[in-house]
Amino acid sequence: MASVGVGQVPLLDIRRQEKPIQEELQAAVRGVLESGQYVLGREIEKLEETLAEYSRAACGVACASGSESLLMALMACDVGPGDEVIVPSFTFFATASAVSRLGAVPVFADILPDTWNLDPEDVARKITPRTKAVIPVHLFGLAADMDSLNALAAEHGLAMIEDAAQSIGAEYFPPKTGKSSRVGSLGHIGCFSFYPTKNLGACGDGGALTTNDEKLAEKLRLLRNHGMQPRYYHQIVGLNGRLDAFQGAVLNVKFRYLDTWTAARQANALRYRELFRAAELEEFVRLPFYPKTGRHVWNQYSICVPEGRRDGLRQFLTEKNIGTEIYYPRGLHEQECFAKLPEAEPLPVTDSLTKQVLALPIFPGMTETEQDYVVEMIREFFRL
Repeated sequence: MASVGVGQVPLLDIRRQEKPIQEELQAAVRGVLESGQYVLGREIEKLEETLAEYSRAACGVACASGSESLLMALMACDVGPGDEVIVPSFTFFATASAVSRLGAVPVFADILPDTWNLDPEDVARKITPRTKAVIPVHLFGLAADMDSLNALAAEHGLAMIEDAAQSIGAEYFPPKTGKSSRVGSLGHIGCFSFYPTKNLGACGDGGALTTNDEKLAEKLRLLRNHGMQPRYYHQIVGLNGRLDAFQGAVLNVKFRYLDTWTAARQANALRYRELFRAAELEEFVRLPFYPKTGRHVWNQYSICVPEGRRDGLRQFLTEKNIGTEIYYPRGLHEQECFAKLPEAEPLPVTDSLTKQVLALPIFPGMTETEQDYVVEMIREFFRL
C-alpha cells in the first residue's frame, strides 16, 4: 500500500459528489427561481412521491429537517407530557430531544454489541404502563432488528417510529418471511434527514417522513403547516415544518444518483475489510458489522479501537492529514441536559463503545490510494 501522492484525506468531501452534476443542480435551482414557488409546491410533491416509492412506503411527507421529522412523528402519535418513549442512548441528540420537547420522558436502552442497534431485550425490560412509543435508530446505515421490536410494539400497543436519518435505502431481511423491506416502511412512521452529510443530502437542512397509513400522512401534512386546512383555519396545533422548494429541487436531482453513491460506499466498506485483514490489523481494531443479508448503506464506517488508544490514534491520523470523527463520544444518558431524568440503569455496551469508536472516511469519490493510505497509517500507528 503506497502513500505516494496522497495529500489530505477528508472525512467527507461533498464537492466530489456534486461537481459532476453541478449543471443539473444549477438548472434545478434556476427552475425554482423562475417558478416563483418557493415553499412546498411541485418539487416537494415530486420528492415525496420518489421517497415513498424508494422506501416502499405508501406515503411520503417532506419537512424542514430530520429533527422536525422526529418531533412531528411523535406529535402524530399523540405523545405528550408524562409519556415515556424508549430510545437508544448511542445515537445523535435529536432522537431524544424530540421526546423531551413534548414533555415526554426519553427512556434510554442499550444496544447490541455487534450491530450497535437497539437491543430488543433491553427494550422489553424498559417497557412500563407509561411507555407510548419506541424509536429504533438504523445506525450508520444498518437496519435494526425490526421483527423483534415490532413484536414488542404490537404486544404492548406502542407506536413504532423509525429513525432512518442515516439509512435511506437500507434494507432489513427478516428471517421469518425471507423478503427484504426498506427502512421507513417497517414501523408506523419513518423519519429521514437530508442534512448535507447524509447519503442523500440537501444544500442545507431538510427532512421527510414515510408511512403506510394515509390518515397518519394527512395528520403529518397538517402538523408541518401549523395544523392549517384550509388557510387560516387550524384543526390542530402544528408547527412550521415546511420544506422549501430549492431543497426539493436539489434532492430530486441527487436522488437519481443515490444508488450509485450507495454502491460506492458499499465497495469502500468491503475494500476496507480486505485492507485491514491484509495488514493484519484485526488484532488491534474491531471492524464494523457486515450483514450477510439485507442492505447496509454505510453512512459511517466506524472501527473500534481498544480503550486508551482511540484518542491517540485519532491524533496520529490528524497529523497525517486524515479526517476522522467520533460518533459518539458519550451516550445521551450522560448528557448534562438529561441529568434531571431518573437515573438510568447501566448501559454497558453503550458506555464501552463511546470510548472505542472512530469513524474513517468512506465517502463516494474516495480513491483507492486514499483508502490505502488510511489503513497504512493505522498500521503504522500500531506498529510503532
